[in-house]
Formats: sequence, structure tokens, C-alpha cells
Amino acid sequence: MRRGVVAVTIAVALGVAPSLIAQRGQGAAPAAAPPTPQAAAPIDVTGYWVSIVTEDWRWRMVTPPKGDVASVPLNPEGTKVANSWDPASDGSCLAYGAAGLMRIPTRLHITWENERTIKIETDAGQQTRRLLFDKSQPAPAQRSLQGYSVAEWELAGGGRGAAAQAARSGSLKIATTMMSGGWLRKNGVPYSESAALTEYFDRFPAPNGDEWLVVTTIVSDPKYLTQDFVTSTHFKKEPNGTKWAPSPCKAS
Repeated sequence: MRRGVVAVTIAVALGVAPSLIAQRGQGAAPAAAPPTPQAAAPIDVTGYWVSIVTEDWRWRMVTPPKGDVASVPLNPEGTKVANSWDPASDGSCLAYGAAGLMRIPTRLHITWENERTIKIETDAGQQTRRLLFDKSQPAPAQRSLQGYSVAEWELAGGGRGAAAQAARSGSLKIATTMMSGGWLRKNGVPYSESAALTEYFDRFPAPNGDEWLVVTTIVSDPKYLTQDFVTSTHFKKEPNGTKWAPSPCKAS
């Protein structure tokens, strides 16, 4: 009698499922590798996007006057710093740091740099942000204007697994630290090195076929703010990069 037949016969006699005998003899099949962040993306944020300024026009489309800090929850120290702003520094790269960059009227070019990193470039100020899905990568030793950004996908409804992934809807969440400090507005409204930035990117279709990207920004800064500064910024997708017009900011 062949060995396999003997094994099945013994398994039946002992009340053990033959399939378990087979699994033990051959070893369990290796678990499938989880999909990469690029493959698992519930929404596509890539492409060219342009700012659509429908709110806070006077603080975004033009540089506000010195001391105009309306709607920003500054504490007395933050107000003092804002009131010391020199109009000659208008256009400084300090206004293009991660905590203020999305409020600048600009175009975004969003691409996958690799399967675990999203790259965001802006034509206004010529800034580049990298959103890292690999949480094991250590933070840099030095602070920078764009800081250190860790990204993750949040599926709609908080679901997990195959059923949730099949729905293919959700948001991109980004947590940024290690910023060197900068301005929330071009007139020197400050955020400090202690600030932390949380963002949510959501994509929505419009009835006319347009595609919209909504960026919700939450700036927490115990040094200059009395509470979180929350804004919502809108971008519309463009068909290509023909209107891309890079312009540098002024080095501080």
C-alpha cells in the first residue's frame, strides 16, 4: 500500500481530516504579501491640480496688511510675532512651509515617487513634499521647511480587509512633524518649530465631470496658537501640465 493511502486510512480511523494530514506533511501555504500603499490606494490623488479660491480671498490672493491676523487663533506671543513682520520680506519661503503651503494659490503636481512614497510639487514657491507610508523610516535629524510627513490610507467607514478594500473609497491622512517653523499667511502670521500638522486629502467627482481634491489642514501649535487652526482648501484637476508655471520663493 502506498504511503499516502496509509496516511489517509490512519487519519480516518483516528477521526482526523485527511486535509490536515496533507497540510502538515506539505507545510502551510505562505501568506500573501500585503499590497503596497500604491496598489492599496482607495483614491487616486495623482495628477495636476489647481487651487480654486472661494473663501478667505483677501488673505490668500493678496498679501494681507501687517497685523491682519483675523480668524487665526493666535495667543499674545503669536500676535506679537505677527506684528513684527517686515513687509519687505513679502514672498519669503517662510510662507511656503508645510503648514501654510496648501493655502497658497498654486498648482500641485502629485505623483508616486515609488510604491511607498507620494511626491507633491508646487509651482508657487517651487516646493516639494514627500509623504512616506513606511513608518519604520526614522525621522531626519534636522528640521526643514516641509518637515517629515508620514502618510496612511483611511478607508471609508473605518473598515478593513477585502470587503472594505473592494469599496475603494477613503482618504489620505498625513501627519507632519520636524518642521522648522514658518508662516500661516504671507504677512508673517507664525507657526513654530513645536507645531504639528495633520491633513486629510479627499477626492470628489462633480456632476459636470470635474474632479475635486479637498485638503483639510489642522495646525496644532502650543507656542503660538490658543487652539487648532483648521482650514479646508479646494483644488480642481487639470487635464495636463500645460499651465504649470514654476516660480521660486525668496530665500530667507
